[in-house]
Formats: sequence, structure tokens, C-alpha cells
Amino acid sequence: MSGATRIPGVHERPATRAAALPAYLLMGLYFGVILVKSEAASWYRIQEMFRFESVHMYGLMGSAVLTGMLTTWLLRRSGRRSLDGQSITVTPKERGWTRYVLGGATFGVGWGLAGVCPGPVFALLGSGLWSMLVVLGFALLGTYLYGALRHRLPH
Repeated sequence: MSGATRIPGVHERPATRAAALPAYLLMGLYFGVILVKSEAASWYRIQEMFRFESVHMYGLMGSAVLTGMLTTWLLRRSGRRSLDGQSITVTPKERGWTRYVLGGATFGVGWGLAGVCPGPVFALLGSGLWSMLVVLGFALLGTYLYGALRHRLPH
């Protein structure tokens, strides 16, 4: 891969990736517990948000956005590097609105129909809510369809 950017976890040797899997599993487990405990995976909380009956989810998402903005700003300002020495950068997004409107509408319709966004699906499965297998199946189908049709979609 001469001249190309190496992505940790993707362009490493399989043995290196396998050694990192327990850390990824623990972080995913921790994230799932946080989603369940904060009620971000609660169908009732999501319905309250869509009906504008509660500020809980808006506050949760707003705090996540602020945390991300602050962390990104601090990383840029400090010049820190990743654990493998690469500089941490955020790739600028292309201008345009069509793909964002189409993507956001598709995501929003799916979220509204399922009552859950893709993030908490595994946490809800871990909580014993087996109906989320249907949501997971359709999320995988949507991902497959995107891959099959992406050359026809606006990017």
C-alpha cells in the first residue's frame, strides 16, 4: 500500500487484529451497557422524543454532540497522535444537500418504523428483546442494498 493511508485494524496483519478483538469487545459491551442504562435504547424514550413529550433523548444526543465537538477540538489543538503514531484528522465533507437529505430521511423513516436506531440493536438483543432480530435483519438488508446500488446514488 505505497502512498495510501493505513487504517489501524483494517490494514494490519490478521494476528495484530485478533489481539485487539478483546479490547473492542469490552468497549462494545461497555457502550451497550451505557445505552441501556441511559435509556437511549428504550422504545418508550424514543417515542417520547418523536412526540416531543420529553427532552431526555434530545439532552442525551446533545451532550454526545458537545462531547464529540470538544474532544475533536482538543485533539486538533493538542496535535496528539493515535496509539500507532498516526496523526488524527477529520476528513472534510463534500458540499451538497441531496445525499444528506436522502440519507437522513431513509435513516429517520427506518428509525421511526423500528422504534430504534441501529446503535442499540445489539444492546437490546443482549437485553433479551428478540424482536430486534427483525430490525437487525432489515438493517443488514439495507446495508446490502446500499452496497449494490451505491454507484447509482448521489455521493
